[in-house]
Amino acid sequence: MTSTLRRALSIAALVAVPIVAFAPLAAAVPTTVNFACQGSTPAGPQNFTLQQNAEVTAPATVAPGGALTIVIDPAPNTIPGSVNGYTVRRVHTMALKVPIPANSTYVSATLSGGSNVGTTNISVANGIATVTATGPISGGATFELPTVTANLTAGPSGTIQTKLYGTGYTNPGLTFTAVVRSFLGDINVPTKCYPNPNPVITTTTIA
Repeated sequence: MTSTLRRALSIAALVAVPIVAFAPLAAAVPTTVNFACQGSTPAGPQNFTLQQNAEVTAPATVAPGGALTIVIDPAPNTIPGSVNGYTVRRVHTMALKVPIPANSTYVSATLSGGSNVGTTNISVANGIATVTATGPISGGATFELPTVTANLTAGPSGTIQTKLYGTGYTNPGLTFTAVVRSFLGDINVPTKCYPNPNPVITTTTIA
């Protein structure tokens, strides 16, 4: 190898280093989701709030038609021991909805991890992924929903934004049934929640 060729290769290697170092990478975005909830009881609607922390990972950019992965990793949480003076005995039949982002096509999704939530499953229909957990989860107990890994294909242009689903009690993004203690004994309280506010969590630019 000539000294001229060796120098040329060395320069090329040095030039390539910054390109690799500063290439857009997937970054975990910590977020706190505030849910407005309403439970249906014999005494009338009961309104309350819930919080769920999570880290969401998505790439900064993706090529048109390229593959990308979005990961939603919920943090451990605790079922309230009481709500509006009602003792919560347990919660079951939980369902959380996440829309498939615009400018992307769903390929596949998997669940991993999670604890104290019973049997879990994920299904996709009409552009919405629904994560279900059978429970039961006792009132006051700590639980962790499973991590969702969604594989998508990017569209030709635009942005791919991660958000949760839900706009109100009639169009909820989180549902479950709470069993609460009352003067009538234990009663089932169907509960509907929606993220309020519902900001964009991650944005991937198609470029």
